Amino acid sequence: MQNDAANVQFIDVGQSPDVRRIAAIATPGATNSATVVWLGGYRSDMTGTKAVALEAQARALDVGFLRFDYSGHGQSSGHYTDGTISLWLEESLAVIDRLATGRLVLVGSSLGGWITLRVIEEFRKRGIRNRIAGIVLIAPAPDFTSVLIEPHLSEKELISLAEKGYFEEASAYSAEPNRYTNALIEDGRHNLVMTGLIETGCPVHILQGMRDPDVPYSHALGIMEKIVSDDAILTLVRDGDHRLSRPEDIERIEAAVAAMLALA
Repeated sequence: MQNDAANVQFIDVGQSPDVRRIAAIATPGATNSATVVWLGGYRSDMTGTKAVALEAQARALDVGFLRFDYSGHGQSSGHYTDGTISLWLEESLAVIDRLATGRLVLVGSSLGGWITLRVIEEFRKRGIRNRIAGIVLIAPAPDFTSVLIEPHLSEKELISLAEKGYFEEASAYSAEPNRYTNALIEDGRHNLVMTGLIETGCPVHILQGMRDPDVPYSHALGIMEKIVSDDAILTLVRDGDHRLSRPEDIERIEAAVAAMLALA
């Protein structure tokens, strides 16, 4: 395993005085090889189990691998409560533009699934249609602010949003509660991807735990219903949780990524 600290590079994204310093690690593959791009979840970072395992797989296959931290996450600057989907999308595109080579396999986990689908939309706006060989979505949470949060807000949470600009809920993964801001929720409405059909222009493989307490598997079914013109596979893991980080889960994810790389 390489020393992560020695391999981190930083990219400045945004305009002064709101420049975010984004930490990234780009592992090169063979010349002209594809690159696997990891897009992580809300309040996770690029040192997580799945990201590290997929980087090791990429090394073994001699393909590139790119992982990074959104602003407010991991080694990047800022605090996650200052982030929005638009800002994290901008950072993702900047890192990919700067550091990814060849055709791409995008792997989006939770929030990263939403960012992945927005990256594809932005590529299409640029006229880039053939660079993405495939996408793998792990417990994807596109539109989660509008679909999974807003309809279920309690009166107490609505009052907190109105008076404080945010509300908090306990996190199963951290002693610090999750904080969701008005800015995140309002910006989410401008980045929705499930209001119509989802066109990726490439194969899609979704892996979803049926015991996921954060993103119900019905959400994954809803995504599948929106993908009508591209090859799509949904793997439901009966006893899987939100993280899908057990050895058997990692094996499933690696197999899905390997299948996409075979098409690159």
